[in-house]
Amino acid sequence: MRLMALLVAALLLTPIHAQAQVYAPYDGYDEYDGYGYDDPYSPYPPPPYYEPEPGYREPLQERREPSTRIGRGTVVIATREHTLIYTTAQGEQFAYPIAVGREGKQWYGTTRVVSKRLHPEWRPTASMRQKNPRLPAVVKPGPANPLGTRAIYLADGLLRIHGTNDPSSIGTNASSGCFRMYREDVEELYEMVQPGTRVIVQR
Repeated sequence: MRLMALLVAALLLTPIHAQAQVYAPYDGYDEYDGYGYDDPYSPYPPPPYYEPEPGYREPLQERREPSTRIGRGTVVIATREHTLIYTTAQGEQFAYPIAVGREGKQWYGTTRVVSKRLHPEWRPTASMRQKNPRLPAVVKPGPANPLGTRAIYLADGLLRIHGTNDPSSIGTNASSGCFRMYREDVEELYEMVQPGTRVIVQR
């Protein structure tokens, strides 16, 4: 009987342990978060997010025929292509260029949108503030905020799709797990996706 109880306990603990490991690749991603440019006290402040840089092109908002490989009402992130594709419930597709995680900081799998935030605050982690004591506890919305004007939280809230105060990073491997978008793009996507939206992150 005791052996049976131990076996049952082991079986019950196995899925819990596996679930806890799902998000390990980006645990603590905020330690650096790829934001070499995000220091609001830097002598070289980032360009204001509300003022496009010279030569800034209009965001890619490409409408395409629905793909049978992408379910409706789904966000697909193609990491290698630095592209996010959202297929609406009606089958319309929107494709956007994005910045993705640096090598070794990328996560792949299926998750979902858990929440959204308009003009999010950025809160540097304790480890970030230890490395840079000049960082405040909270960076309020504005030009110095590395999350831009919108944040879409995924999984357990550690992974985000968000804007950026460094549009030059779009199309590169720049972050430690998050997905950055141009301001106009993330604002459009923010209005379309809702909590519960399925998100597939592919290589």
